[in-house]
Amino acid sequence: MNTPEENDEILIGRYARGDAAAFDSLYRRHELRVWRYLERNVSDQATSDELLQDVWLALARNAASLESVTRFRTRLFTLAHDRMVQSRRERTAKGIPAPVRNTAADGSTNVLGRAVGQLPVDERDTYLLHIEGQLSIGEIAEITESPIDTVESRLHLAKSKLHELLGEKS
Repeated sequence: MNTPEENDEILIGRYARGDAAAFDSLYRRHELRVWRYLERNVSDQATSDELLQDVWLALARNAASLESVTRFRTRLFTLAHDRMVQSRRERTAKGIPAPVRNTAADGSTNVLGRAVGQLPVDERDTYLLHIEGQLSIGEIAEITESPIDTVESRLHLAKSKLHELLGEKS
């Protein structure tokens, strides 16, 4: 039985020891954020769905090695980031252009989603790791293998551009 105070690290440990309900709890807790991170980066619902499955499958397969991970969410978004970058490279190698869309995945117009989609790739990725992943600058630097100063700069630029695109004063 899951209790509200169980953190992600306890749940992944329980799953590694055979408790499937713990994995279900982790999935329910993080699935939407990971999917939004992927979808807002790849702008294609089918690809996002596929990547999400890949991420959770990799997580399930490697649960025992994740028991010792200090912060589960960092590892989860590292898997998502790595799989998303790999997918981008595969699409580029095949000559498949990146999808462009003017609506949210549910078909509705989404001003913020369109604005985020206009950010340069590195700034968008950094912004989404921060917002969707609720990750610190240090964690984002680790995931993207970038210096902390670079991550801080990308996040600042992303926020400034979003304010500009949304017609807000910073």
